[in-house]
Amino acid sequence: MEILWLGLAYVLGMVVKQLKLPPLIGYLVAGVILSAFGVSDENGLLHTIGHYGVIFLLFTVGLHLRIKNIVRPEVFGAGTIHLVISAGIFLVIAMAFGFSAIEGLIIGILLGFSSTVLAAKTLEARSELNAFHARVSIGILIVQDLVAITVLALTGGGIPSVWSFGLLLLPLLRPLLFKLLTSSGHEDLQLLYGLLLAMGGAALFEVLGLSSELGALVAGALLSGTHESDELSEKLWGLKEAFLVGFFLEVGLAGLPNMNELLFAGALFAVLPIKAVLFFFLLILFKLRSRNSFMVTLTLTSFSEFTLIAGMVAASSGFIPESTIIVFALLIAVSYTVNAPLSAKSNSLWKRFEHKLIPLERNVKHPGQQVVSLGGAEYLVVGMGQAGSSAYDYLKERDYRVTGMDSDPAQIEYNLGKKRRVVYGDAQDAELWENIDLSSVKAIMLAMPYADTKIQATKMLRENKFTEDIYALTMRDEEHQALKEAGANAVCLPLIQAGRKLAEISISDEVDGSMSLNFEMNSFE
Repeated sequence: MEILWLGLAYVLGMVVKQLKLPPLIGYLVAGVILSAFGVSDENGLLHTIGHYGVIFLLFTVGLHLRIKNIVRPEVFGAGTIHLVISAGIFLVIAMAFGFSAIEGLIIGILLGFSSTVLAAKTLEARSELNAFHARVSIGILIVQDLVAITVLALTGGGIPSVWSFGLLLLPLLRPLLFKLLTSSGHEDLQLLYGLLLAMGGAALFEVLGLSSELGALVAGALLSGTHESDELSEKLWGLKEAFLVGFFLEVGLAGLPNMNELLFAGALFAVLPIKAVLFFFLLILFKLRSRNSFMVTLTLTSFSEFTLIAGMVAASSGFIPESTIIVFALLIAVSYTVNAPLSAKSNSLWKRFEHKLIPLERNVKHPGQQVVSLGGAEYLVVGMGQAGSSAYDYLKERDYRVTGMDSDPAQIEYNLGKKRRVVYGDAQDAELWENIDLSSVKAIMLAMPYADTKIQATKMLRENKFTEDIYALTMRDEEHQALKEAGANAVCLPLIQAGRKLAEISISDEVDGSMSLNFEMNSFE
């Protein structure tokens, strides 16, 4: 039976993926099909797998919890106001369909959330995780996740033990937990430690009469804010996704909605465009530029997997009818189907509507506002990681006027600490290249990690009449042609050039221990 579950989930997930949609839609459909043929989770295996998937998901959310990212006005303010207004609208609709005020309030709050998984995957696919609008999106999602955890804690049932007050002392364990994390290295022991902490935190809270999901989140938060926690989160990503397949299959096994539930789902889905418009104007109110507001809006216009997770807990405790979960699953699947293709085309959609949306932004200094002057720099290095900072230092040591640019605040802060002149700029933002003064710049070096970002930045530079040299660093030979067509003058492929240089050294009669590898740029004719 397990092979049947996995096989159908894989096939339908693959079909949905070919349609450029999130595979979890396929998993939900697989569950519905299995339900239609009378298949059920008799031994509770799917429930157990899905539960651990939720535990690992919340643990990774805790690992990314940054207080400074959610206390910003545009994040906490816009996110909170949006959730309150959305919940109020959904409450009215739910009560119109016969739900009580308490049931409607829970349903309204849960439907106010946006999808963390879809947003993270979409931003990663567009290579925009470090952009300002991405940080605002993730910050709002964390605010929503914290509310979801509160709902989980309040609807989980049971009375907390008097010993639960001892959990307030958990932050005192942070130094020890962090030391164990660093001592675990970077391989399988690190992953095992993460699983132990996630499941241990969940079990501890459950024993004390609190939500196991809340325990997993707190366990992750105890390690947040470090490079090692980010590395652990990346290791857990695939495992968490695999276990969540069980969760979505279990939801699908609930079957199809009846006519009344379909009407309820249709009325709720009609609010999604209102959620989008509300997001945009709230962010404008909190001084964001129109483009950033538009990008955040596209990223967050969906219903959330947390709606299902918290909804199932609330339903199992009797706070909302179990039939509501079928409605939630349908709403999430349809919203993902609508959002995924729109988010993939976000930049082209912005270009289409920017002339109408830019006049709506406020005439104030905007959060995340980008530089317009490089102070007479002759060279601009975009992407101040290891390669970019090395290029910067090389030019600086030879007394050239050089400026670095990055979209990651942590990277900017690090480079400023090294006495490098680095400014904030999102290379994928067309408005940056439209407004910035490049009149004194002789060459631009693109050292960002993602190929699509380099190609898009090159195109926008050429579209804005930058005629000087553009050099790009890439790791794959197949990106040559795309960069050439975009307008790059030359490309450096360090791995290929390093291999050739090693071969040259190996057959040379003049080899000594101090010989270094010198790379050359491949220029386009």
